[in-house]
Amino acid sequence: MKTILLAACLLLVAAEAQAVSRYDPTRMSCNKVQATIARQGAVILRYQSSRVPGLPLYDRYVQDERFCNMGEVRTRAYVPSADTKSCAVYVCKRPEFDRRFHRRLFPRH
Repeated sequence: MKTILLAACLLLVAAEAQAVSRYDPTRMSCNKVQATIARQGAVILRYQSSRVPGLPLYDRYVQDERFCNMGEVRTRAYVPSADTKSCAVYVCKRPEFDRRFHRRLFPRH
C-alpha cells in the first residue's frame, strides 16, 4: 500500500513538472509574452544570451506569487521579445535580507 501511495505521489510531481509550457520570447511580441504568462500562470522562457553567443538562458516566469514556492516573492525581470529588448515579466526569488539590519537584530558575541 505504501509503495502504491509513493508511486502516485511521484507521478503527480512529475505531471506537475511536465505541465509548465516552454516558449521562445524572441518569437513573440511583448504583449503576447505577458498574455501567455497571465493565461497559463507559469511558463518557462528560453532564449539566447545577447552577451555570450550560443549561450541559452531560461527561467520560470510567473503571473503572481501563487505560482512561487513558499518563502519566495515575485520579482520583476526582463526578457527580450520580438518587438523590444526588455519585456517586463516576473520571476520567483528568495528575498535578500539586508545584512546590516540582520547584524543589528542578531549581534555576534
